[in-house]
Amino acid sequence: MRSSAVRITAVPTNIITGFLGVGKSSAILNMLKHKPAEERWAVLVNEFGEIGVDGSLLAGQQTPENGIFIREVPGGCMCCAAGLPMQIALNQLLSQARPHRLLIEPAGLGHPVEVLQVLSAEHYRSVLSIQSVITLVDARKLCDTRYTTHATFNQQIAIADVIVGNKQDLYAQEGKFRLQEYAKVHASADAKIIFAQQGVFNLAWLQRPSATVVHTHHHFHNRSDDSPGINAAPFPASGYLKAVNEGEGYKSIGWRFSPAKTFDRSKLSNFFSGLHVERMKAVFITIDGVYGYNLTADALSQVELDDCVESRIEIIAATVTDEWETQLLSCIADQ
Repeated sequence: MRSSAVRITAVPTNIITGFLGVGKSSAILNMLKHKPAEERWAVLVNEFGEIGVDGSLLAGQQTPENGIFIREVPGGCMCCAAGLPMQIALNQLLSQARPHRLLIEPAGLGHPVEVLQVLSAEHYRSVLSIQSVITLVDARKLCDTRYTTHATFNQQIAIADVIVGNKQDLYAQEGKFRLQEYAKVHASADAKIIFAQQGVFNLAWLQRPSATVVHTHHHFHNRSDDSPGINAAPFPASGYLKAVNEGEGYKSIGWRFSPAKTFDRSKLSNFFSGLHVERMKAVFITIDGVYGYNLTADALSQVELDDCVESRIEIIAATVTDEWETQLLSCIADQ
């Protein structure tokens, strides 16, 4: 019997969650680098912004040839609209990869409880085996009421089986103690707390059965009227498309650029250095090659990628400005 005809059952599945800029993508990349060589792993990634970037960043560093399969669900929380965007992408990913493990990364402003509801639905009960819900937390944020009063931030901690105090190299023992005390109030009594740097931790933590109890919870996102389908839309004569999104107290703005447009790396660096935003991710085709960019409150990082289909950028901030578009267009290399 062909393997494609064998029913998919009990795929070990982890939700990897955490607020904006905490290092979820870095943690997933580390997991993928250390997966057993003979296994196939699948990653379903969600983004708050309408323009999908994470999928390109991950796919530019890991490929099906390495046993890694990636799908993306951009545009807010992937469990909205009765979970249909998520279910469609998940079904396609499972069929393509037939994975030994599935990692699901909700958006930093996404709702892991609703994601878990979809995964726990009757249709998936025999298909998926829900294991540890991993929540990454930057302990420094526990001093900021923008985080501690944010319902999604607290939901991510409440749902965790394992809380990873990430970026431990950037805070002292006091920060670790603060996270442990915060977890006593906001996390499950059974949640385990570990600390990590750059998202590196033992993969054995993935394999614990999840003890999370799912309760029904509903939410609402504002979305721009013209943005659904923008990731598949053809380019206009200008050679680029823009989309916006808003919700959870934040706004996002993103652009797709035709692959015919090549960017100047030095000009991009100057643009990024002037950004003071909550989050920025991008992939750009430059005159020096293909590069991925990741901007958090801590630093701007860049990595050379094997390839990408087109240049994309997504910015998340409390407020957005049209000046960014003008600045980005000025980064296009002279033709």
